Formats: sequence, C-alpha cells, structure tokens
Amino acid sequence: MQVYSMTGYASVQNQSANRPGGEGGATLSGGRLGVEIRSVNSRFLDLGFRLPDELRSMEPALRQMLTGSLKRGKVELRAAIELNTSSTIAGPSDTLLQSLQQAQAQVRQWLPEAMLLSVADVLRLAGHESQDSQDWSEELLSLSRQALAGLVEARQREGTRLAAMLLDHISQLRQLASQAAPLIPRVVEQHRERFVDKWKEAMVLGGGGQTHESAQDRALTEATAFAIRIDVGEELTRLNAHLDELDTLMHRGGEIGKRLDFLIQELHREANTMGSKSAALPLTRVSVDMKVLIEQMREQVQNIE
Repeated sequence: MQVYSMTGYASVQNQSANRPGGEGGATLSGGRLGVEIRSVNSRFLDLGFRLPDELRSMEPALRQMLTGSLKRGKVELRAAIELNTSSTIAGPSDTLLQSLQQAQAQVRQWLPEAMLLSVADVLRLAGHESQDSQDWSEELLSLSRQALAGLVEARQREGTRLAAMLLDHISQLRQLASQAAPLIPRVVEQHRERFVDKWKEAMVLGGGGQTHESAQDRALTEATAFAIRIDVGEELTRLNAHLDELDTLMHRGGEIGKRLDFLIQELHREANTMGSKSAALPLTRVSVDMKVLIEQMREQVQNIE
C-alpha cells in the first residue's frame, strides 16, 4: 500500500455559460464556481467548510464524500461563486417588478417618508434574482470530487517523498548501531587496563601491603562492574527491533502515522539511554548522531496519515 501525507492542496473551477431567462426575456448571466481543498497534519480527521449561503445545504454530502477517502488531517473545503460581468444589463422580470411594487406600497403605508426604489435598486435586485435562480448543487459535487482526487494525489506524492526520506534515515541509524556495537568491548578493555594500572600504583605507594593477585582481582571486579554499567547491548537490540518494525510499516503503507509516531518515541528513548551510559567520546558521538536523525524523523512522521 501507499504511504500518504496529511499535507496537500487541490483546486478546480467550472465555467457556466449564459442562458436565457424567464419572463420579460431577461438574460441570466453565467458564472464560475471554484472549489479548493487544503489539508495539514492533525491527530484526527478535522473537517471544515466555507460555502456560499446558497450551498450550505450541501455540507452533509460533502462531509460524507471527504470521510470516505481521508482518515486523518485538518481539511478545509472552500467553494466560491463568481458571476460573469456582461456588457448587457439583465432586465428584471415582470414578476419581480410586480413584487417590488407591492412591497414598496406596503412599506410606504407604514413609513410614508420612505424613499422610493430607484432604477439602480431594481437592477441590483434583478441581479440577485438571476444569481438565485441557478442551482449549483450538482456542479459543486462534481467539482468537489475532482478536487478531492487531486488532493489525494498530492498527498500521495508527498507521502512517497516522506517514505523515501524515512527509509534513508532508517538505513543511517542501522549503520550507527553497527558502529556502536564494537566500541563497547574496546572501552571495557581500556578501563580494565586502567584499573589494573591504578591498583599497581596504589600497591607501590602503600608499600606492597596487598599482593599482586589480590590487587588484580580487585581491579577486574571494578572493571566488571563498570562494564555492566556501560553495557548498551540491550538498547542496541531494542533499537534494531524498532528499526525493523519501522521498515516493515513503511513498506506496508496505509494508516501508519500513529504507529510510526510511537516507534519514533521508543527510538529516542533508546538513543538517550545510550548517551547516558556512554563512557567514551566515540560512543557519545554515535548517540548524538542518532538523536539528530531520530528528531528529523519525528518531525516528518507528524505529517504521515
């Protein structure tokens, strides 16, 4: 399966041609309907809609459409209607003129000083009549499906890029883990020799109160205790197991974002433990390099669905 990002954007527009009107031979001006969908990362699926008033009733259908294809992310769908400008002024219909005359007479019964409707007022109301007469519902659904397909494609492209980056970081972490494993015996041996040298110096300064064998045994005991304290074998084993699981998830794809986030936290914990147990500069450097890579992975995993 494919790895999907939660980040994406798509937009589509549709042009509606002019069409004849009803009474009075008025021409209804066509318009343009535009739909855009954008999404960013979120813990859950969070949908938002910004629709014109005449399309508010389409929100349930749009919500059902989005939830059928998207699982996580903060998603916003916007739709806007832009009427075409025309050199021909759309005249009001007879029905509208009659309604306006009746409304004006009724208002002036109660408000005699109210101003009469002007030609500009009538033409403006005629424009609203033309706009309200067009049903954009089917076009909104069609354009939304196209925009959703574009969004899914964009999220897929971004997911492919993120997957390649994460797989590369997994490979680098494996290399660092393989570098850390041989360093432990060397560090232990160096400290064992250092303990033996210090006990020999202590024997000389103490006048030989202890035998060489007892001093060496004591040094070996201290070296063993030190080796136990700095042993990161278990941490490396768990780290490699987490890397194997990450690799499996990346190749499996699907809804893996939350699982990846948990594994990244576990990787960070193992790298921190290795750093706290580090008793040599090379091990410290390996631990720091690991934490840098893991932090980069954590930032990118936040965008995976």
